[in-house]
Amino acid sequence: MVQHEKFYLNGTWQLKKADETLLCPVEIPGSVLSGLTEHGLLEDPFYRMNEYPTRELLKNDFIFSREFELKKEEGRVYTLCCDGIDTVADIFINGIPVKHVDNMHLRYRILCTNILKNGTNSIVVKIHSAISYVNEHVSAPGKEIHYTACGAMEGNQYIRKAHSMFGWDWGPQLPDMGIWRDIYIDSYEKAELSDLHIRQEHINGKVLLSAEVKVTLPKKAQNGKIVEAEHQVSPQSKESHAQTLAKNAETADSLKVKITLWTPDGKQLSFSEEKCLVEDPALWWPNGYGKQLLYTVRAELFLGGEFLDVKELRIGLRTLTVSREKDAWGEEFAFCVNGVKIFAKAADYIPEDCIYSKITPERIYELLDTAVACHFNCIRIWGGGYYPADVFYDYCDEHGLIVWQDFMYACNVYELTDALRESIIEETKDNVKRLRHHASLGLWCGNNEMESAWDHWGGFNDHSDALKQDYLTMFEKLIPEALKSEDDATFYWPSSPSSGGNFTDPDSDDIGDRHYWDVWHGEKPFSDYENYYFRFCSEFGFQSFPCKKTINTFTLPEDRNIFSEVMESHQKNGSANAKILHYIAENFLYPKDFESLIYISQVLQAIAIKSGVEHWRRNRGRCMGAIYWQLNDNWPVASWASIDYFGRWKALQYFSRHFYADVLGSLKVSEDAVYTPYLQNETMQEVSSDVTVFVKNMLGEVLWKNSQRAVCEPLSVKAMGPVSLKDVIEGRESEVFVEAVFTHSDGTLSRQVEMPKPYKHMQIKKAEITFDVMIEGDLLTVWLKSDAPAFFVSVESNVDLVWSDNFMHLTGKEPYEITAVLPEGAEGVPKIRVRSLCDSWEVEE
Repeated sequence: MVQHEKFYLNGTWQLKKADETLLCPVEIPGSVLSGLTEHGLLEDPFYRMNEYPTRELLKNDFIFSREFELKKEEGRVYTLCCDGIDTVADIFINGIPVKHVDNMHLRYRILCTNILKNGTNSIVVKIHSAISYVNEHVSAPGKEIHYTACGAMEGNQYIRKAHSMFGWDWGPQLPDMGIWRDIYIDSYEKAELSDLHIRQEHINGKVLLSAEVKVTLPKKAQNGKIVEAEHQVSPQSKESHAQTLAKNAETADSLKVKITLWTPDGKQLSFSEEKCLVEDPALWWPNGYGKQLLYTVRAELFLGGEFLDVKELRIGLRTLTVSREKDAWGEEFAFCVNGVKIFAKAADYIPEDCIYSKITPERIYELLDTAVACHFNCIRIWGGGYYPADVFYDYCDEHGLIVWQDFMYACNVYELTDALRESIIEETKDNVKRLRHHASLGLWCGNNEMESAWDHWGGFNDHSDALKQDYLTMFEKLIPEALKSEDDATFYWPSSPSSGGNFTDPDSDDIGDRHYWDVWHGEKPFSDYENYYFRFCSEFGFQSFPCKKTINTFTLPEDRNIFSEVMESHQKNGSANAKILHYIAENFLYPKDFESLIYISQVLQAIAIKSGVEHWRRNRGRCMGAIYWQLNDNWPVASWASIDYFGRWKALQYFSRHFYADVLGSLKVSEDAVYTPYLQNETMQEVSSDVTVFVKNMLGEVLWKNSQRAVCEPLSVKAMGPVSLKDVIEGRESEVFVEAVFTHSDGTLSRQVEMPKPYKHMQIKKAEITFDVMIEGDLLTVWLKSDAPAFFVSVESNVDLVWSDNFMHLTGKEPYEITAVLPEGAEGVPKIRVRSLCDSWEVEE
């Protein structure tokens, strides 16, 4: 038999309510909702208002069970490994209780050598309703909690479960339960490699790697049962691996660990006494700054000449920290990779589904492909969700996305009980050990918005001093101490936003990171972004509706009004629809129909986020990051996402491809019609740009133009000569627009259009847009042509497509080319529909 092997228990299990007869089979990884919906026993919980009866169903306990055959061998150690149990459950093997679990975010290893038998075995996982569990919680005197987060169900902080499963201001209240990750039997005979930790030290252009290995050995307890003991081999030990391990092994033979490093080009280097010096390292860089070169570390365990076990890690050789240098404005907050300060271009990530077993590698890759295609170099994993699967971080390593990793705490008041204290430490250590080796891991953050909430949120900061002290204990003692014990290299930040902790001005504009919501929640105009020069804006956003194709999946025709009961149940922010209408009234004529309202909402969202990002990029050096809220949805809903539940891009996602471009040309508009072109270069090479600023009328005729050239150093910003257009525009502000076209030396273009007045007051002509289509293989090309300037031109298709550009301005007479890759199996020419801004309201001819 193989010395170390895994026997997976994934596959078909049986699902039933507690104390009732069988409901249906369920595929594991899976859940109550996945099993019941797949077998037609539950209507789609996302359709219309099915969320609410589904939530009632989840007040029951459920049992998952199966039998399995095992060829058990004497002398081997058998461990049940549960990578994800959601959440409070009792586990039985052959009728014997083996473990009570209560943390969805924790992997459990349950020694079961003495319970398993040769032949047929049974396993039962009885999962208790999370709703009932939190409702039964009784707080200690003086620690009562009355605050409930962001549209969630009461009590969600009393359980270590993804908080957003209880609802959020973009998600439904569907606290599912199940076995959501792999479950398997791990077995070995003589020893196993239980942990491998690689540290790196960069010295004078070389990298010294140090390895720390932990080995688990079986031994017999006094009662004759098999137990385990884990032993660490320290890199600082004067003894060899063999000497150290032999002391602990119940055998006279020597245990040896061989560690090998494989370079990106396939060369092999060996570790000696747990160290390896890389003389000519190939460094890992974020997306846009260089290559993502990865090394493989392979540790092999031998007993004498017998191979026992192997463990591999992929690492990137790099330094990655957060710079907090003092400067003229306060204190910077910038990712620093290999000594280079990075402007973070990112969005906040939430789980892709309410049913977590449906978050497949394919969906992860598709979502992150979008981020890379739009020039992201970073992604923030928000603290109200979950710690993603290994493939998520593998992708970020391979494609250069720096990971801002929240621990899973968000917008809540927590009562620190003894049980929670223990769970926090275990959860922190387990996830840190799993993720610490990733090249992309840039920052651990204690929580989302809780320091700020304790500082000034009404209804939050009026809890007891004892609960406030619990906050400090959790996020400024327990978590950082547990983190440091497993990862002493990665930067820790206590909360987001924060200026460093201890409730010291957590919303400072001049220190740390900032969340900004005056645009949207405060109904401030988009220009308000330009009043702030945050050091790093890690959250800001604006809502929109998903496209009609997505809305059709959860509505009937009579539901398609934003104030219908169904549409409001898919809008979890109570005042959001009114806010969207407010911003429409400020900027556009009123939309003529439901579909036009959807379109206008997406245009507004795109303009809002573009305004903030371009302003902060113009101030690179003072501001060093823009992370908009949010990248994706977990069900079909009106939200802040730039990509909807089905992966369909909103206008904002298309805009991000431009405003996150490595080389960006933008326009700063000042009073008295002064337009200043800016060139922002987020590359490691010098770039130049030729920019022409036009004033055009609504027929597309050029009334005035000015050209200039600028050179921009690497990783910097260049303000070009300001252009005063007051004399050109004055008296015809409703009849003309300003366009700037930047032609960059790297072969890319930036185009900017600005109106002297709000679009609602501009005399925009009704444009006739024609198009030609060509298909070559799987590439669809469309040439668009307009007889007059057309703004925010949207191209839609009956087939889900991602276009090379969309929601663009057609301001000239020449054809504008866009492309899309057709999905596999697509037949014929897709039906294409084109709309522009004027199509969203009634225009008299």
